[in-house]
Amino acid sequence: MTDARPAARRRVVIVGGGFGGLACARALAGADVDVTLVDKRNHHLFQPLLYQVSTAALSPADIAAPIRKVLASARNVTVLLAEASGVDTEARTLLLDDGDSLPYDQLVLATGSAYNYFAHPEWKKHAPAPKTIADARTIRARLLGTFEAAERTDDPVARGALLTFVVVGGGPTGVEMAGTIAELARYTLKGNFRRFDPAEAKVILVEAGPRLLGAFPEDLSAYTADALRKLGVEVRLDCPVQRIDESGVQLGDTRLPAATVIWGAGIRAADGADWIGGTSDRGGRIPVADTLAVVGQDGIYAIGDVALCLQDGRPLPGLAQVAQQQGRHLGKELRKDAPVRPFLFRNRGDTAVIGRHAAVFSFGKYRMKGRLAWLLWAIIHVFLLIGFERRTVVMVQWIWRYLTFERGARLID
Repeated sequence: MTDARPAARRRVVIVGGGFGGLACARALAGADVDVTLVDKRNHHLFQPLLYQVSTAALSPADIAAPIRKVLASARNVTVLLAEASGVDTEARTLLLDDGDSLPYDQLVLATGSAYNYFAHPEWKKHAPAPKTIADARTIRARLLGTFEAAERTDDPVARGALLTFVVVGGGPTGVEMAGTIAELARYTLKGNFRRFDPAEAKVILVEAGPRLLGAFPEDLSAYTADALRKLGVEVRLDCPVQRIDESGVQLGDTRLPAATVIWGAGIRAADGADWIGGTSDRGGRIPVADTLAVVGQDGIYAIGDVALCLQDGRPLPGLAQVAQQQGRHLGKELRKDAPVRPFLFRNRGDTAVIGRHAAVFSFGKYRMKGRLAWLLWAIIHVFLLIGFERRTVVMVQWIWRYLTFERGARLID
């Protein structure tokens, strides 16, 4: 007698609702597979604009979208608010921290990255990094709180420390953060205080290497440093940090008293590698083949910042566009029950904003800087936001801020 029951559908489990995980889930929407996306947060966060939440330019809801809403029309995709804690490769199950487990036929690790404090985890409480909404709100409260504290003191030394902001790391995050803090102090807060001038604030950008934006061409790095200096940012190169504590930063023999220190110096892969036997990569990334399959594992894939993916012999960078392309490719390949074809990253260009009318853009041999690059940066970031409503809200707020220098999210909570 023939069994008339339908064959069980393949089970694809995705860990992480960031750029890579969400792109993979969306590419699998409507496929003849059962997809489960697991994330410890209920929202997808557009991290490239998180620094604007940190500096009161945008609200968290402007750059975050509920994952369930994004995937609401994908009837074969289930979203679980849970935290993964490991993988049982023998039983082919994902382990959750509450003791539950999820069986899988194919597992996609898209756990993202965390900031790397280079063997100094104690620095984190003194120098938060903009990685989550909670981090951004903490930074925003510290930034605005120091101006409020400066209004209450008559001690010039104490006020000087309160109005000193040190940003560690000369990559895109550090550059964007330093530039927007300088604009906040010199323009947005102008005339808001009675006992001091916010323009007195000192913004210092510290970079351990010889130039800013090390992944960009040298002429764009030099332009970035000059543009920041014109904004009033003090740029210090070849200055590795020796110590960070509650009262400031130690740079070799130089002590910088500062009430606010913000970290943006480097990232490492988030959880994932230790779940499947560990990795020898210093950044904690999981080695994958050109198919994005984890080396030495059956049915497990890794994408985004957690994956060590080589192309032309070099690791792909931890960028949103890399994660999105990997997620989209893998999702399309997993739709069919066939071997996954190799992934090829197509660089769409790198961009970083410095301040009003100042940005850089690099795409192969093409380079752009200044007002046109700044406009291109704005168009790209608005386009990449999820949903027409968020794109419209952010665009309107940016136009208003351009005309008035106002920031509508200056709340301390």
